[in-house]
Amino acid sequence: MASNPEILSVSQLNQAVSNLLERNFPLAWVSGEISNFTRAASGHWYFTLKDSAAQVRAVMFKGRAQYADFNPKEGDKVEVRALVSLYAPRGDFQLNVEAIRRAGVGNLYEAFVKLKNKLASEGLFDEERKRELPAFPTTIGIVTSPQAAALRDVLIALRRRAPHINVILYPAPVQGAGSAEKITAAINTASRRAECDVLLLCRGGGSIEDLWSFNDESVARAIAACSMPVIAGIGHETDFTIADFVADCRAPTPTAAAELAATPRADWIAALFDYADSLTSALRRQLDNLAQTIDWHAHRLLSPANSIKHQQLRLAATQQRLHYALYTPLNKSRHALHHMQQRLKNQLPDTRLQLAQLSQLTSRFSSAHATLNNRQKQQLTSLTSQLNLLAPQRTLERGYAILQDHAGNILRQPQQITPPQRFTLRLAGGSAEIDISSVHNQKHDS
Repeated sequence: MASNPEILSVSQLNQAVSNLLERNFPLAWVSGEISNFTRAASGHWYFTLKDSAAQVRAVMFKGRAQYADFNPKEGDKVEVRALVSLYAPRGDFQLNVEAIRRAGVGNLYEAFVKLKNKLASEGLFDEERKRELPAFPTTIGIVTSPQAAALRDVLIALRRRAPHINVILYPAPVQGAGSAEKITAAINTASRRAECDVLLLCRGGGSIEDLWSFNDESVARAIAACSMPVIAGIGHETDFTIADFVADCRAPTPTAAAELAATPRADWIAALFDYADSLTSALRRQLDNLAQTIDWHAHRLLSPANSIKHQQLRLAATQQRLHYALYTPLNKSRHALHHMQQRLKNQLPDTRLQLAQLSQLTSRFSSAHATLNNRQKQQLTSLTSQLNLLAPQRTLERGYAILQDHAGNILRQPQQITPPQRFTLRLAGGSAEIDISSVHNQKHDS
């Protein structure tokens, strides 16, 4: 008996088909025309990719769309790198786009982006390295083809705006095989000769293939190394090349490049006349102010005699004020001192009785002090005599001696003497060093 076949739900079927497509169709480049383009509020892009015979839905999520270097619009021919998939909830066959580029550019556009990123990382596009254009150029150099319409437009613009400026042409083909090398050689020649103040790099509009010579790395490095500022006027306003990014200034067209390089002579002449008028007016105002200042100082200026007289009057007044300020306080102080002396004299007590008593007490104190002093002198003499009788020197003078060891200690007992040892014998008239051979202790009766 045969088993029942497996029954799939719609979601299971769609998921299985989606997995099958993603496994069997790897990432691939697909070209077509954009229609029904929608940018959702989430940032995701939804559009249809079609050709003359078929169409397919496509989605590019925000994480991938933010890296696109242009904003697609209805009718654009593009190439997308996408994963073939199926949107399971609706069963719609679609492309999940990971990268997008303009159609027809292909490898050229990729090479352009790669070189642009390389040179940008080296700092060739930095604004800090770009130079200012000269305000008054006398000679302008042009690198372009002698047969190019751009040369005619530039020369007409320069003749109209600044006919006094000299023009030097450095001829070079602007498209075709070997044109990049010749453009590089022309830029290097202009840089080496240093005959001009600014260099124009010009070419009319065209496709990316026509402008490709200006996307060459050698051209870019020649512009960066040029000894004078370079203005790039290549193609139309919407055309951008590597040379535009490296140049010191980019002009949208060759004619605009000529206009940036040379300010119209009429404008400079008009500006000079305006400056002259402004300078004349400023000078006239300055002279008027100086004249008014002179009149003001002349009005204030006095004759020397009047000035001296005025100063003498001021000096006399100052002397009078000084005399008054000096002597008035002095007189007031004298009167105050005399008044205080009178008051002090009136307040002084009669001290004659106290002075007599003080004199009597002083006499009595002197007598008592003399009597006490004599009595203490007599006591001192008596004590001195008694002290002299007990002095060691008097004992020595009576025939006694003092025995000392080597440390100066006085020996009083026989036990302190340990012969043989040298001792000092102190006498009334001096001392002597002696040796003691034996010691005899004095015996006491018990």
